[in-house]
Amino acid sequence: MATFVLVHGMWHGGWCWQKLRPLLEAAGHKVYTPTLTGLGERAHLNMAQIDFDIHVQDVLNVLKYEDLNDVLLCGHSYGAGIVLAVAAQARERLMHLISVDGLMPSNGHSYQEAYPRFYERLRDLALGSGNKWWVPVPPDWTFGITKAYDLAWVESKLTPFPIHALETPVTFQLPAESTLLHTFITCTLGQTEENLAEEKKALIKQGWYYRTLHTGHDAMITQPQKLADLLLELA
Repeated sequence: MATFVLVHGMWHGGWCWQKLRPLLEAAGHKVYTPTLTGLGERAHLNMAQIDFDIHVQDVLNVLKYEDLNDVLLCGHSYGAGIVLAVAAQARERLMHLISVDGLMPSNGHSYQEAYPRFYERLRDLALGSGNKWWVPVPPDWTFGITKAYDLAWVESKLTPFPIHALETPVTFQLPAESTLLHTFITCTLGQTEENLAEEKKALIKQGWYYRTLHTGHDAMITQPQKLADLLLELA
């Protein structure tokens, strides 16, 4: 039996794993799907000071208070940076780090520094909403979801995201500097073969095992069985 901790990305919450979680549990594994502070069912905690470090502490606390060890810690999108930072502080509790279509700044830098145009767009959305601390969901984003009922379900649950979380420097070890297993799963729908080849080369050089899944960004919603199969293989 393995233990999975699944960490969601921006605007999402623990709810986004609802299709995937029972597939892993049916195979006999334990699954935890924490919601980061200020998001999902914790959206009422919308304090201006929420940052990346608080989100890291959210996950560290799950590991500590649930007494979890030998964990497969999986981060989706923004959550990939969270799991890298968690590993820097709780290596002894982890067995495998997994990134699902992850966004990851370089060590010691913030998401703002790593993705400046992305950050500027989100900052402008926050200012336009009348609350400069919280970023609403970009109105044209579907997260790679093509089925209307899935998209409607997701849109009904998305919540604004704390912009300070993008401004906090992220500290972690690259896979090549760590004894921990690291696997990167990239979602390939809409990407060119050239971009994928460049990504694969860069990630393997950093020490990641590299896998692909032909679907959109929110793979746990668009292809839960295929993503579950990959995670079960890694377990």
